[in-house]
Amino acid sequence: MSKKMPFLLPIRSVIFVLVFFLGSVIVGKELAQISNWWSVTATLVNFVTIALLIIVAKKNGMTYWQLINFQKGKTKLREIVLITLVVLLVGMGCMYLAGALCYGKFPYLAPMMIAPIPKVLAIVNFPLLPVTTAFAEEGLYLGCGVGQIRNKTAAILIPAFFFAVQHSFIPLLWDPRHIIYRFLSFLPLTIILCWYYHKKRDPLPIMVGHAIIDLATAVEILVMSVDPGYYEKMTQM
Repeated sequence: MSKKMPFLLPIRSVIFVLVFFLGSVIVGKELAQISNWWSVTATLVNFVTIALLIIVAKKNGMTYWQLINFQKGKTKLREIVLITLVVLLVGMGCMYLAGALCYGKFPYLAPMMIAPIPKVLAIVNFPLLPVTTAFAEEGLYLGCGVGQIRNKTAAILIPAFFFAVQHSFIPLLWDPRHIIYRFLSFLPLTIILCWYYHKKRDPLPIMVGHAIIDLATAVEILVMSVDPGYYEKMTQM
């Protein structure tokens, strides 16, 4: 185990804040005006995160796969199905509940999360977003967090906190209600996933479930990007 790895847990939150803030300054637009670029930004940050994890693992005498404790043939199909259902049900359910608490609407989903982007980018990002997110986030929060902290309670709650809080800045808006809404949307699920990984030490079911829910989001963005008029109609309803 490496005592230094858990200090990497805030890195994605810091990167997202810097990227969105600097991007806003560079293009001369408000943060809200570039919020629809969150999915492309996330994919780019994912590649940076994965590269960082590979480097960190190598410096500690491991491969990326050893960092996340992936063992070929260990995972059972029922575990993948179970965790995928948990991710979908808890993930969507908590988003709706957080929306009701923060915005007084049920169901509520932040419209910028499926806002259109240039069609070519939406097509390219369609497979990249779910795949890279699973490798980046599970590698960081499970491999460098849950897998490296000795105390059981801390090993679950600390990575779960940073796992959830990063979403508060995807996209970055200087709006406390938006930040709290995004955090509450993900915290229950990240606690469950960190608890599961601490117990099973098997990242694959989590990675598959995570990729599937992100794939659903990527599909929505692709649809809206192909037909931006449909997005306009939805936001006016």
